[in-house]
Amino acid sequence: MRLTFKLFALLDLISIVFLAMQIWTILTHVSDVRTDTFSLVKITLTILIFLSLFLTTAGLYTFKKYGLITYYIQFPFRLFLLVFSIGFITLLPEFFNLGDQFFSWLFRLCVMAEFFRLYYTILAYKTFIPAKQ
Repeated sequence: MRLTFKLFALLDLISIVFLAMQIWTILTHVSDVRTDTFSLVKITLTILIFLSLFLTTAGLYTFKKYGLITYYIQFPFRLFLLVFSIGFITLLPEFFNLGDQFFSWLFRLCVMAEFFRLYYTILAYKTFIPAKQ
């Protein structure tokens, strides 16, 4: 179980690297940001999830309870912002020049993998934090 959590921490670290590029773009082009509510909410949530990814990565790597809880809180925002654990695989069609059809399948795979990760995290949480009797 610890090895799987370390793998999840590594995947979150990869997400941090890819999300850092988006955060850098947002911070360097603040004047170009649209001021409508949706854009501001999305930018705020992106920055918050970026910061919380550090908590999740550290917590899962060290097998601490706060890593699991932070992931629970992140989950709906990950779906909304499309910050998936294995989201980097959606770049493969672009890298190998394969076309949009492969992207669509890889995107679906990312969504399914994120739900699998949630399911596994819930099972691990039940094992890691036994119910008080």
